[in-house]
Order: sequence, then structure tokens, then C-alpha cells
Amino acid sequence: MKNKASLLWFKDIHFDDVNIVGGKGANLGEMYNLGIPVPNGFCVTAEAYFKFIEANKLKPKIKAILDIMDVDDPEQLSSSSAKIRKLIKDSPLPSDIALEIMTAYKKLCGFAGLKDVPVAVRTSATAEDSADASFAGQGDTFLNVTGESNVVAKVRACWSSLFTSRSIFYQRKKHYDHFKIGVAVPVQKMVQSEISGIAFTLNPVTNNKNEIVVETIWGLGEYIVQGIVTPDQYLIDKSNWDIKYQNHVTQTVQLTRFEDGNKKLSVPKYKQNKSKITDSMAIKIAKLSQKLHNHYGKAQDIEFAIEKNKLYFVQTRPITTVNVSQKNINSQTKIDTNLVPLLSGEPASPGSGSGIAIVINNPKDIYQVQKGQILVTEMTTPDFVPAMKKVNGIVTDKGGQTSHAAIVSRELGVPCVVGTNQATKLIKDGDIITVDGTTGKIYTGDQSSGIITKKVVHTLQKTATKLYVNLGEPDLAKEISKRNIDGIGLLRAEFMIANIGTHPKRMIQEGKKKEYIEKLAAGIAEFCKSFNPRPVIYRATDFKTNEYRYLKWGKLYEPEEPNPLLGFRGAVRYINSPDVFEMELEAIKMVRNRFSLKNLWLMIPFCRSPQELVAVKKIITDNGLLRSPSFKLFMMAEIPSNVILLDKFIDVGIDGISIGSNDLTMLTLGLDRDNAEVARDFNELDPAVLWSLKRLVTKAKKRDIMVGICGQAPSNYPDLVEKLVKWGITSISVSPDAIDRTREIIAWAENKKLSLPRP
Repeated sequence: MKNKASLLWFKDIHFDDVNIVGGKGANLGEMYNLGIPVPNGFCVTAEAYFKFIEANKLKPKIKAILDIMDVDDPEQLSSSSAKIRKLIKDSPLPSDIALEIMTAYKKLCGFAGLKDVPVAVRTSATAEDSADASFAGQGDTFLNVTGESNVVAKVRACWSSLFTSRSIFYQRKKHYDHFKIGVAVPVQKMVQSEISGIAFTLNPVTNNKNEIVVETIWGLGEYIVQGIVTPDQYLIDKSNWDIKYQNHVTQTVQLTRFEDGNKKLSVPKYKQNKSKITDSMAIKIAKLSQKLHNHYGKAQDIEFAIEKNKLYFVQTRPITTVNVSQKNINSQTKIDTNLVPLLSGEPASPGSGSGIAIVINNPKDIYQVQKGQILVTEMTTPDFVPAMKKVNGIVTDKGGQTSHAAIVSRELGVPCVVGTNQATKLIKDGDIITVDGTTGKIYTGDQSSGIITKKVVHTLQKTATKLYVNLGEPDLAKEISKRNIDGIGLLRAEFMIANIGTHPKRMIQEGKKKEYIEKLAAGIAEFCKSFNPRPVIYRATDFKTNEYRYLKWGKLYEPEEPNPLLGFRGAVRYINSPDVFEMELEAIKMVRNRFSLKNLWLMIPFCRSPQELVAVKKIITDNGLLRSPSFKLFMMAEIPSNVILLDKFIDVGIDGISIGSNDLTMLTLGLDRDNAEVARDFNELDPAVLWSLKRLVTKAKKRDIMVGICGQAPSNYPDLVEKLVKWGITSISVSPDAIDRTREIIAWAENKKLSLPRP
């Protein structure tokens, strides 16, 4: 039987074997059997691991170490991990399993025609009730392993990685049984990449699902991801497999694999200006990529390598950062195409932005970057992110559409052009330039003369329906507060926590709770001070696990979930991790008591059941925050259960609800709003969504609690505003750019409701 086997070849593995060979192993087998050119190999199964543990009677020894360990003590955690890993590494494999691995390795050598074929040995964790993704990034990987005995030793080392500090911590916090989780180990022929690349099965800049983007470089693929070199690029039309666009870039350095590690080498001069692949190879990659897209049913981010003109796919994963919205930078402008650009590069994040250029050559200098400038640099790294959040545009010398600058700018909604080759040479500090991230062009000057712009006239009229604003950046608070606005309907915690930078659990471990609380309180206070006495409704942290992982040390505490939008987020986090939530509550108390800013209210997001709301309320009251005329407790209404069971949620005791139309639409219509394949069907005016909105508003009104909406819908649909006013909504909260037009629409809708003529 397959589930009792100690070793399986890729040809015998399919995706539903995840509990036998883990997620990595199952995915490799699935691709192999689909006919995708995957380097051949085999998987040492989780069953082999369990046999090893039993044969060496390791369970009681490991249990004894774990039982006396305080998982929240970093020193104890590290010491216990080292002891357990040594136990495993010092224990022999059962002879039959060792022989089976060595025999399989020799067979793989025979397939490759080599005496000792280099292989990659990877960890692929699995469990009876959890997907491998939960443990992604927590296991060890060994590359260029040769020799039978070395392969056996690395398999054992992979088994031991189930007990790294990070993995032990995660298992304990998730209440997993350490001894029901197994480890499979894929062993796969190494590809000595002469050419590497990445393929997207949709255009990551425009979200055009009819286009495939292929990027290639000389050497190992790390230099694409890091943005160290600018790749050749192909844009391929899926309808006819024509190459719509291609760009070939000079490459002078490459990363090459050697037995003693990877080394940076110069690209031979005869190759520097040469295309990395032929047009036919680009089309072949595109067609195989689309085959994976069709098979898995969603857009894929694929890594490939070419060795001796032979193509191999080494990894595929769903695209999770599909661009669905962009920051409103010059969103109402159109650049005159007759203007002559200063230089061009690869379009990486759409939109246009103008400002004063600042050229940064070292991330240590990012403190010089001011809000509204254009950041010009060779390439970005994670150290640049604080500066990237401030600017009106980003321009880099190096990098392609999968570089750090491209990915982060799309997430931030900042116009970006990459791979210009000479931006840092042609552009000087103080130059005024315009970046067009849609076309990849950079223009001299603030192209207001070549741009069609709409003049904005601020309105001062008042309405019975409160108009609130959605904010997250403390730097914007003072300026926005001067507008005709009644308060903040959605204060997002996530930007402030991202600015703190370190995962809150890490700060707890390091004894920095006070620092975390004070920094968060200072950020919240900026908003409350600017808007006082107008209310500020603070939404407790609603980071998804994939977002938390971006924080420093985040990967230590956060699992990789297949769909973070529907995973460990919102109220359940506060219940399972009250220590983090309690720091938020302390920050709120500090703002209200120490700073005497009583206009701060609290809102709980993504509350799946009345029972969860009860549990969260208990934590809030236990920490000294009680509902009062000056302290209101709101709940986000964004899940169908909130609509269906609204009476029961209200019975728990809340002062109001705020409708999150984005998530409510997603969950009502059953589609992932981050998935470009179905994003076109995301419709906040769908009859099912409108029914839910009407029920929430009218029911809340009947129960005499406040009801608002803080999703994107009111900013986009004037007709919806009219309906909300007609149903009796208390407040509408919109993005800053929609303040004036929404106030006018509310006034018109209120007049219409009273049967008065439109002003």
C-alpha cells in the first residue's frame, strides 16, 4: 500500500498524496505526471520517518525534553531544539530504509548517466490534519548533495528540522501533537542552471489574464528575485501565442553554483548582449505555464531553469499578490503621449506620479526621503520599504517585474518603473520628473502642462448622515482633518504596526512590550489629536498571516496558509493570542487616559460567531475597557453569518456595526477578491450583496444601534450611497479622495429622501 511505503518515485505521486509526502512532494509528483519537465526524483515518505522514530525509541526521549521546556523562553527553546536535533542526527536509520534510499539514489544516478548525481534534499512536513503549507519555510534544504551516505545523512537532517526552534514554537502554539506530524523528504536531481527565469500566467502589472510574462537571466534565479540584474522580458498573447513585446538587456554578472557554494561571476563578453532564450523557447515556456494554470485553476508564479538547452520547471505556486487596486496618485490624469521621455524602463506598477527626484545609493540614507518625492535608486531591498511608502513614484536601474521594487510598489500602489539601466546617472537630486508606471516612461518636469487634470472644489455643506474617512498613515491625519469630515470611520492599525517593524510576539519575547505599546499609542494619538473631538473608530489589527510574515521575525510565528483571507485573522486571533491583543488594549487606554483623548472607539473585525464576540468582549473588559458614552464598541459586519445572526451579535452588547463591503461581497458571492481569474465578477451591487446591505442597515436601525459602512463601495458607486441613505445608514466612511463628491451625493440623497429639489 502506498501509505505504508518508505519511498515513492515522483511517477507514483499525485497531489492527493500530501499526507504521505507533504505538500512539496505532492506538488512535484503532480507536475511530473502532468507531463511538465520536472527534474526526476523520489520522496522518502513520512512513514519512513515514523519507522525511524519508533526503531530508535526516540519518542519518550523527545517528550522528556519538551515537557520541561518553556516555549516562550528563547534560550530554553533553542537549547531543547539543539538537544532533540542531536538525538535524531545521532540515531541510525533502520537498515532497510537506509538501503532503500541508497538504492534509489544509485538508480537516479543511472538515469542521469553520472556516478554521483548532485541532488537537492528538501523538507516536506505533513500531518494527519494539516497541509504542508502550514510548515513552509520551517524545514531545511540541502543543495548539491552527492554520494549515497551523504543523501542518507541529509534525509536524517531534514527529519530533525521538524524540531527547529521555529517549528517547535509553531506546533506548540497551534496545539499540534508533535508526534503525529511527519516529515517527508523529496530528493531531486539538481539542475545546474545556465539560464533561469520566472513566468507569470497573467500580466502582474495590468492584471491582463490574456498575457503571460516570461523573464530570463544568465545563471541562478536568485538574481532575478533580488533585482540585482535586469532580465530579458517577453510578453506573450495567450490567444495566438504571438510575442507582443520583447526586450533584451545587457547582463554583465551572474550567480553560478559550485560545489563549495554559489559565486558571483562576470558574464563572458560574447554573451552579455545576447538573448538568453530563443523566441520558440519563450513560447514553449508560456504554453507549459498555461498548462499549469489550467490544471490548478488559478494564475501561477513559476520558476524554471535551463541546463544544456533542456528546460525544467522547478517550482510553481499561485499568485497571491494580484494587483486589484492602486493608490490614487494622479488617478484623474492622462499624460500627453506626444511628450518626449527622458528615459524608459519596464513598467512595474501602474499609475503616474510627479515630484522632486531623490537619488539614494545606500539604504542607510533613506531617512533623507521626503513625502511626495520620486525615489531613484539602483535597486530596492526590504530596507527601502519605509521610504517607498512615502513617495509618489519609484525608478530603478535594475530589476524586472518580479524584482523587490516591482512587487512592493504594486502592493503599495505606487507608480514604478524598473530596469532603466541609467536612471541614477541621468537623474540628479532635485530634478522634477514624472513617472508613468503603466508605460515604463519617465518624463522631465511636472507634466501638469501635458496632463489633463480635474480641478477639485471642496464643499462645506453638512449632512445628517455622518461622513467619515478611512485612514491608516499618521502623517496624513493632520491634513485630512482640515477637510469637511465628521471623523474617522476606519482607522487601520496595520500601517502603524508595519512601521514598528517587528512582530509583536517577538517584542514580547524580547521584553519590549512597553516599547510596542508606546509606539502604537503614539501613532493612534496622532489621529485622535488631529480629529478631536470628532470620533476615531480604531479597527483592531486585521493582519492576515501572509501580511504578518512580512514583519521582522514574522516567519517564526506565522504559518503559510493556502487562503489567508479565510484563515487565522480577526477575532479568533485575539482569543488565541490574547497577549498581542492586550498590548493593543493597553495602547488604547494610554491614548484615552494618559493623553486624555476620549474620542477613541474600538472596532472588532472578522468576528465569525456571537461566541467569538463574547470571548473578545471578556478580554476587553478584563483589561479595564468598559463601554460608556465616550467609549463605543463596534463590530465589523463583513461575513454572511453577521448578516444572518445580526440580532444575536447585537444581543452580546455592541454600540454599532460597520459594514466591510469588500469582504462581505467576496464571501457572499463566493469568490476570492485577490484572484484575477474571478475578480471581474466582484460586484458590490450584486442583488445578493444589496440584500445583505439592506438587512444590516434596517436591522441595526430597528435595534437602535449605529450602522456605518467603511468598504470601498460608497467611494465607487453614487447610486449605492443613495440607497444607504434611504435605508437609514448612520455614517458612510470613504477614502480621502472621495470625501467631497460623497458629501455632495449624501446631501442630494437626503434631499431626495425628503422630496426636496436637488441643490
